[in-house]
Amino acid sequence: MITADTVFLVVDDADTMRRVNSSQLERLGARHILTATNGAEALAVLKARKVNVILSDWNMPVMDGLTLLRRVRSDPKLAMLPFIMITAESSRSQITEAIAAGVSNILIKPYTANDLSQRVTRAMSHRPRLHSPPVNAEPAQELKVEERRPTLLVVDDVPDNLALIAGLFQNEYRVLAARDGRSALAICTSESPPDLVLLDVMMPNMDGFELAQHLRSHPNASRIPVIFITAMSDPAAQLRGLELGAVDFVSKPVDPTSLHLRVVNLLRLVEQRNDLQQEYDTMLELERLREEASSISRHDLKAPLCNILGLARGLLEGGNLLPRQSQMLHSLETDGQNLLGMIDMAGDIYKIETGRFELKPVAVELLPLVRRLCDSARLTYQAKKLTIEVLAENTNESTPVLASGDELLCFSLLNNLLKNACEAAPEKSRVRLILTPSDHVELVMENQPAVPVAFRSRFFEKYASHGKSSGTGLGTYSAKLLAEAQQGSLELEVDDEANLTRLRLQLPPRKLSSAVLANQI
Repeated sequence: MITADTVFLVVDDADTMRRVNSSQLERLGARHILTATNGAEALAVLKARKVNVILSDWNMPVMDGLTLLRRVRSDPKLAMLPFIMITAESSRSQITEAIAAGVSNILIKPYTANDLSQRVTRAMSHRPRLHSPPVNAEPAQELKVEERRPTLLVVDDVPDNLALIAGLFQNEYRVLAARDGRSALAICTSESPPDLVLLDVMMPNMDGFELAQHLRSHPNASRIPVIFITAMSDPAAQLRGLELGAVDFVSKPVDPTSLHLRVVNLLRLVEQRNDLQQEYDTMLELERLREEASSISRHDLKAPLCNILGLARGLLEGGNLLPRQSQMLHSLETDGQNLLGMIDMAGDIYKIETGRFELKPVAVELLPLVRRLCDSARLTYQAKKLTIEVLAENTNESTPVLASGDELLCFSLLNNLLKNACEAAPEKSRVRLILTPSDHVELVMENQPAVPVAFRSRFFEKYASHGKSSGTGLGTYSAKLLAEAQQGSLELEVDDEANLTRLRLQLPPRKLSSAVLANQI
């Protein structure tokens, strides 16, 4: 809900649109409105000022709206801001891209103050989404909103002409009539403008050309299609009308059949544009529902899983089990704990993405963790006959390699990287893990083959996968996210000559206290 304290940031390279959007927001109750002319300027404003809601145009110089959206969602301090994208684009692929980037709502031009109010209310009442998987390209027909009849405005200073033309369409469309240009202008710039204007040219006070010029300068009316109805046959007059944005000319006396066909065809295009807005609203709502269902599933899975683990532990501690039964229960307990860890990890990743994760670093001994994961990987991928080796340089048993981080995050990070390497590695090839303590604790993991050139720029993107029919595209994405959440880094290196992929992980070291060192000595 908009209050007197809500701060809006309006981003648009067109001064007219910035002023109009600001004016519409003021009418909705906003008192604090900041503006920027492009995405780069908007980021500077966001760093300097507190903002509650962003309204951004898509196509802008320097930095467009989509890039701004991605920058906002990738910044933990800004990630939760409602972001409304305003666009004249009708490409499904572009809209899908914006939804995948985490847009809160989409508003297609032209729009009214009422449209803006609805989108702002929705954006502020829902939790912003972050990165999402690509949205299904098939439209969701079952969630169509209630249809409305298109509105037709007839403008003519002659009452008989008004009655004739209005009578042609009143059974199919909602028909409005205006006898002069000023009345027509008021209707077209209102919060409910018509879908099509049939406009006489020769009128007193404000003729059709002057009215068309006013329409093109107002955001609510600038995209309303206009058909001129005129007795003028002068080519220069028709050229002037086309320059003002007329989509058609109809000569007087009017041929009812011809005019009817022209209007029907034009309004069909208008309806298609309205359907796009409805479809994009539906896509956003479906994505929101998917995320809510995922969150509920994580919550509801934990309780029964904990019960299963409790039962398994009770049976193990109760004794009187055959060796085979004991082994199966241990396996059940181990798998259950891994699954519980994955559920918790999904929650941690969400907190990291939304900037709500708080790291409480402890000393994590990496070498035993790496060796344990490699032992497990050798069993999992034994059919591929991989050689998985661990090299620990400049280390010894008396001086453990300690990283400063979170043990569960490190486990998931390394497990994802090792799994990714083993799945990508050809049969009978080598996967090497080289652990080196220095200014940073560094682990280099290398395997064949080299990542293809075309995929390298997308290697760490969420849901990006290559060469795996069942790949989710989450492994390397989450690994990089988990590394950075622990003040570390994860970088891709490719050696094309040796046909090798290297992942270089660096984590901050955990320094041992002098007392601990003395005890070890």
